[in-house]
Amino acid sequence: MKACGLIVEYNPFHNGHVYHVQSAKKITKADCIIAVMSGPFLQRGEPAIIDKFHRTYAALQGGVDIVVELPYAFAVQSSEWFAKGAVLTLHALQVSSICFGSESGEITSFTNSYKQLTANLEAYNHALKLNLNAGLAFPEASKNAYEQIGLAYRNLTQPNNILGFSYVKTIYDYHLPIKPLTIQRSQSDYHDTTITGSIASATSIRETMLKEGAISPSIRNAIPEPTYEQLTAYKQTTSTWHTWEAYFPLLHYRVSTMTAQELASIQGVDEGLEHRIKKTAKQADSFYDWMEKLKTKRYTWTRLQRMFVHILTNTKKQDMEMLHNLAAIPYIRILGFTKQGQKYLRECKKELPTPLIHSMARHMHPMLEMEERASHAYYSILPAAKKQNMLKQELQPPIFSNHK
Repeated sequence: MKACGLIVEYNPFHNGHVYHVQSAKKITKADCIIAVMSGPFLQRGEPAIIDKFHRTYAALQGGVDIVVELPYAFAVQSSEWFAKGAVLTLHALQVSSICFGSESGEITSFTNSYKQLTANLEAYNHALKLNLNAGLAFPEASKNAYEQIGLAYRNLTQPNNILGFSYVKTIYDYHLPIKPLTIQRSQSDYHDTTITGSIASATSIRETMLKEGAISPSIRNAIPEPTYEQLTAYKQTTSTWHTWEAYFPLLHYRVSTMTAQELASIQGVDEGLEHRIKKTAKQADSFYDWMEKLKTKRYTWTRLQRMFVHILTNTKKQDMEMLHNLAAIPYIRILGFTKQGQKYLRECKKELPTPLIHSMARHMHPMLEMEERASHAYYSILPAAKKQNMLKQELQPPIFSNHK
């Protein structure tokens, strides 16, 4: 069987994702679509609006055959580390291709950019260092460095293109037998905040949900029925959708009771930022207010959000050191599969170099310990009984969907 890999967050799974799945199947002629998905917290440093299990079920009903979890250690990271974890996970599952959405929809833009970067790597690194030393945030410093080496592909500032380039770079850097493919994003832009049709950005769907406090007709028009069912079920069960504001009291308590030295040990708290965090905490009335007081030209919104995730989950710099020596993914956590996905796993299981795990129980690895902390932190805003009920999902077998 032939598999195509997708790198996703599904926050939530919407009609644009259905288009992505169907297009990937069509252009690769794959027998099996495998999605590697972020868990409770996402690449841009946000809590997923509903948990990974409900998002998994919606994805399986929407055409994905296997959903596996991207470990927290990779999920809440810069594009380079996020891509490394996701691509190596899909490689371990023996996909023959990876298909991602981009603003351009042309894979040659990405491959040519990689070749140009490789040929001018020393000059790029030198320019990047100068820009960072000048006080620029990494995205801006990197953009300037690309331009200074004359990189032909100038849209690397767009989120999906940044990630897409990182996927291609990982494939080529590790000499993986994976064909990178891209499709053009349909209609909506990544940063769109309003729903204008049946295909809308996840950002616009979330913002409309939170603003209206319900799943309005415009949202229902932009999501498949299974997503509506899962969003509704999660809200009815937990009485919440996860947003940063809900975690503000917990974060504020954490920072208020930590010393500056303890804060400095947390992943992402660099360059003396611990003092600025402590100072602004005294003045912050909400998470948004805190972010506004903290952010500067050097410390971007995304970078600060990731840092706050690591503070919330007590993820230290030393916890992340294991990534630097990792040549392969230590395990693959299966969240769910369809009958077709089950068939694929049975066919290739004996040949897979990486162990497949189905739950937290009896499988402890330093990465899984981080995963466990992330899950506890994610559900921490729920009442005790509901929290324990949701955490039980971590010990249950993968979700099975009969969707064809």
